Amino acid sequence: MELSTLTLVNFKNIAEASLDFSPKINCFLGNNGMGKSNLLDAIYYLSFTKSFTGMTDAMVIRRGESFATARALYLRHGEPQEITLGLAPGKRKSLRRGGKEYRRLSEHIGTVPLVMAAPQDIDLIRGGGEERRRWMDLVISQSDARYLDALLRYNNALEQRNKLLRDGCVDYNLYLAVETQLELSARYIHARRTEWTDCLTGMLRSHYAAIAGPSAEIPGIAYSGSLAASPDGSLTALLDSARRHDEIVRHTSVGPHRDDLLLTLDGMPMKRAGSQGQCKTFAIALRLAQYEFLHRATGLKPLLLLDDIFDKLDADRVERIMQLVTDSSFGQIFITDTNRRHLDGIVAHTAGDYRLWTVENGTFTPA
Repeated sequence: MELSTLTLVNFKNIAEASLDFSPKINCFLGNNGMGKSNLLDAIYYLSFTKSFTGMTDAMVIRRGESFATARALYLRHGEPQEITLGLAPGKRKSLRRGGKEYRRLSEHIGTVPLVMAAPQDIDLIRGGGEERRRWMDLVISQSDARYLDALLRYNNALEQRNKLLRDGCVDYNLYLAVETQLELSARYIHARRTEWTDCLTGMLRSHYAAIAGPSAEIPGIAYSGSLAASPDGSLTALLDSARRHDEIVRHTSVGPHRDDLLLTLDGMPMKRAGSQGQCKTFAIALRLAQYEFLHRATGLKPLLLLDDIFDKLDADRVERIMQLVTDSSFGQIFITDTNRRHLDGIVAHTAGDYRLWTVENGTFTPA
């Protein structure tokens, strides 16, 4: 997968920018708040139809302007593909591929596989289960359209059941109709999450050791799925046993929407036992494992976006990451930093093409 050109208008603090990229390494140097991360977020937007930071569409539009656009030309399996995004307050976002607008935005997920590592990834370690579920669902959905469909159906049925609970419904048949839909989707979601976690474990350990050193502690990742606690492996049995409780609290308390990932280091929970450097290393290793998984699952090398990832890492780990990401197993990379020394180090490890821009107040100048 390769992003050849990108044109932005009124995207966050970027009034206008048009960039041609290297097929290998693209570096962006500048102080905080200048627009480096905003450019990466625009690339992320074109893959997932939403901001990496969780900003609403209206907040993405440059202050004082009435619209924002992003147009990108990709090479996918060597074939050119144009994707355009249009945002305007009070209107449905427009996403077109090859000039044809998507009927449903979810149809686009997986078209442009992408992995982004950023300082916010610490939330995967120290945050709540919702952060890890969102990440897990996003990764699997890029490689499995059936999983995304099951997830959408599950969330729709979940909202219906929660509405019945909020309304104080006592009609068992109504609950049964909704719970049947929940059951059908939950089985596939649980099976794919289990399979994905098992697959990711070896990749995570390999990348963690590559960054921290071969004698480092051993990371672990395990799926804590609610269906594993069911006597017959079904969601229906769990919903039946929780019905009285759910009627009191007025929301559904069991199911895949409450599942989590257990992250450990030498068997100890990362959330409590991991140091700052260990957590940062673990988060980057998770992202690189995500990259390897998507590459194997899709046959495409995802775009790799590295946003200011070297902070709070010692010099040895920074050096190992540089060696890793410039290896031939990775494809096109976009990397930002405030420290030119880091970017020069990346370039020094690169035998192929690279490009470097300085960034100031939303303006990108080739360096």
